[in-house]
Amino acid sequence: MTTKKVAYCFAPDASSYQLSETHPMVPERVNMTHELVQNYRMFPRMTIVKPHPATEEQLKRVHLPGYIDYLKKVSPIATLGLGDLYPCLQADDCPMFTGVYDYSASIVGASIACANRINHGRSNVCINWAGGMHHAKRRVASGFCYANDIAAAILELLTCHRRVMYVDIDLHHGDGVEEYFYNTNRVMTLSFHRFGNNFFPGTGAIKNSGVGSGKDYAINVPLQKGIDDDQYIYLFKNILNKAMERFQPEALVMQMGADSVVGDLLGDFNLTNKGHASCLENALSYNLPTIVLGGGGYSVKNVARTWTLETATILGLELDNR
Repeated sequence: MTTKKVAYCFAPDASSYQLSETHPMVPERVNMTHELVQNYRMFPRMTIVKPHPATEEQLKRVHLPGYIDYLKKVSPIATLGLGDLYPCLQADDCPMFTGVYDYSASIVGASIACANRINHGRSNVCINWAGGMHHAKRRVASGFCYANDIAAAILELLTCHRRVMYVDIDLHHGDGVEEYFYNTNRVMTLSFHRFGNNFFPGTGAIKNSGVGSGKDYAINVPLQKGIDDDQYIYLFKNILNKAMERFQPEALVMQMGADSVVGDLLGDFNLTNKGHASCLENALSYNLPTIVLGGGGYSVKNVARTWTLETATILGLELDNR
């Protein structure tokens, strides 16, 4: 894959909502990234895709029908008698807000569009910075994530690829994605994350490695606070290389949560955005068809800078630092 055919999937609807007035997840960060990428004149180097929202059927491939039906009906003032079934939607981390179903469908639709372009050979790298909602589970929202676009994209990739590798460098463990594929040997999940002292979500120990035919196909790299570029990149390159050698994937999905970058509102790693981007550069060096997704990131300007730099990394560009 010497010449990258890069697609940039942008769903404006995914950035037009507010979870709550004080919520740390600010979807507007995707618009800020979009404008910065545009002002660095990167759009002519990519195919710009305006994806359709996921259909109800597509959402129900990764979530229980009752949960999706609830998302369609929920509002800040109406639990419709289902609050006991889905209590997390009333919690601080996943509040109810008008439009939560459309917001979720927009994000999932963009990640599915990425997978479809990969499957049909129209692109070999596809970006959806609004995606990366790795905590959402089959029947519950979790960790600011309402619908698991990553699982939906991987399921789509599996229709044309025998093995898919998922790599997550968000600050938090990719628990939702791991749970979806914990008992299969067709998906290897590899998560680098902060761990210990009840750090959310409290999962992702080394010993958690899959079950049944998925035994040893979930790899967790638990890390302590304060890790810097040199330490992180050393671990990332060596562990990814061994995983690639063993698993021999046909496609790759990268979750690039920017909350692992120094200065994040909720984070305590010391990765620079250049160090973060170098992990993506290393992953792309394996020349696999790749989907690149966003994820966490709660210092909004940091997120926009990091994802803009990583868009340039995908395109092989050096950016002026102004």
